[in-house]
Amino acid sequence: MTSAASTPVLQVFRLGSPWQTLDPFLFAVHHLDAYPAGNDDLGPDASLDGRPLGQDFGNPAGWSMYHGTTVPGFPGHPHRGFETVTFVRSGFVDHSDSVGAAARFGEGDTQWLTAGNGIVHSEMFPLLNKDSGNPLELFQIWLNLPAESKTADPYFSMLWNEDTPTVTVADEEGRAVSVRVLAGELDGLTPPPPPPNSWASRPGTDVAIWNIDLSCGARWELPAARGDRTQRVLYVYSGSPVRIGDRVIESGHGAVVDASVPVHLTGGDEGTQILMLQGRPIGEPVVSYGPFVLNDEAGVRQAFEDYRRTGFGGWPWNSDGPVHDRDAGRFARYPDEKLEER
Repeated sequence: MTSAASTPVLQVFRLGSPWQTLDPFLFAVHHLDAYPAGNDDLGPDASLDGRPLGQDFGNPAGWSMYHGTTVPGFPGHPHRGFETVTFVRSGFVDHSDSVGAAARFGEGDTQWLTAGNGIVHSEMFPLLNKDSGNPLELFQIWLNLPAESKTADPYFSMLWNEDTPTVTVADEEGRAVSVRVLAGELDGLTPPPPPPNSWASRPGTDVAIWNIDLSCGARWELPAARGDRTQRVLYVYSGSPVRIGDRVIESGHGAVVDASVPVHLTGGDEGTQILMLQGRPIGEPVVSYGPFVLNDEAGVRQAFEDYRRTGFGGWPWNSDGPVHDRDAGRFARYPDEKLEER
């Protein structure tokens, strides 16, 4: 990790898998898979010979099965003590969980799930197109919960594409800048609220998740954060190098920037895509083991014991990685049986 003086850029680091994060965020990963056409089972219409099915993260031919064996994705697995925010830029995700919620979302939708006291969920990537490829691009972000919220009931919510604001502006040369606002507020636009027990739902936590798309050479001033304790990271995940203040940051790198001052961004020759995560730190001890994030080792041990004993509500589905019908549109069915269709 490197640092620089007299610049809004405080640190620069290479993006690995997962990405490095700062409190209140725990984890961030970018999935980019060029899936082929789908078969009758919504899996890839391609040979799976030689792939370590169930643990296929190698990305041969530009795509992975991950923990899936027929359909790519992540069959049922538990979480406790934090939230998952899943933003899908292209492709689809089929969700099922232990509290009875189910959904198909994608193409700009975001799912925000409070694991709280414990939930099991499945995230599968159905390949719906039989006559063409099924590209998938998504981000999954883990946002920590403060101690008193780690025992909250699980909460499932959807932020649909149609309800998620995008700020689109042009610089003085007419070059376009587009900012997708998943959390926080920008230019008077606010997305649907986060779950009620989220750190992001508390006044003054200054949590923001923005996807920034700078066209070729476009210039934009990222406004200063509102809080004096806010931490901010810019993940340059695609496109040409971007100028952040007086530093040029290559794609595939993250930059911790001074959140207390406006930051001037200039897109590269072929445009630049940036994910911004910011928020006021929770400032509590973090002890994690795999899917459980608590404040001490005793909490982690209790999570394992509770999961073995209760299954966090059991699993009401007929497979570990259920997928929905091919012709199902985008929908969400909530634990109270409320149905939303898009």
